[in-house]
Amino acid sequence: MATEGNNLSQYDKNTIPNAKDFRFGIVVSEWNEEITEGLFQGAFDAWIENGVQKENIVRWNVPGSFELIYGCKKMQQSFEMLDAIVAVGNVIQGETKHFDFVCDGVTQGIKDLNVQTDIPVIFCVLTDNNIEQSRARSGGKHGNKGTEAAIAAIKMAQLRKDAKFYKG
Repeated sequence: MATEGNNLSQYDKNTIPNAKDFRFGIVVSEWNEEITEGLFQGAFDAWIENGVQKENIVRWNVPGSFELIYGCKKMQQSFEMLDAIVAVGNVIQGETKHFDFVCDGVTQGIKDLNVQTDIPVIFCVLTDNNIEQSRARSGGKHGNKGTEAAIAAIKMAQLRKDAKFYKG
């Protein structure tokens, strides 16, 4: 979804499943902490606002965005009762190709976890050209991508629950 002209924190509560019985994990990159803490807070607040109990939210930190893949994988293995996990990171374009390698690796790694495992992992990694864009999307003028990720996690948790029901 393009951010321009959209507030990432706005959503219709009537379209959100009841989340009071769901359990969520969130893995947060420590790199660009100002941004990732803002994203975490957006996700946390959205979950609480939608009925998730604080004790049903598990947070782990990892050093950087590339480590989100391993952190999410280990969280899936350690907490099989989780309904969804959000991967929170921030990569800002620099002068080298490192940005491209990290962004591609994290994107593919999170995709692989979703294909290979049963607990959905929501991609909440900002890949911006500069810090101003990141600030605008982590609680600034464009709202908070963390909020959007938490809502996606609730919807995917409901989908996972419904799919198990239909399996028989």
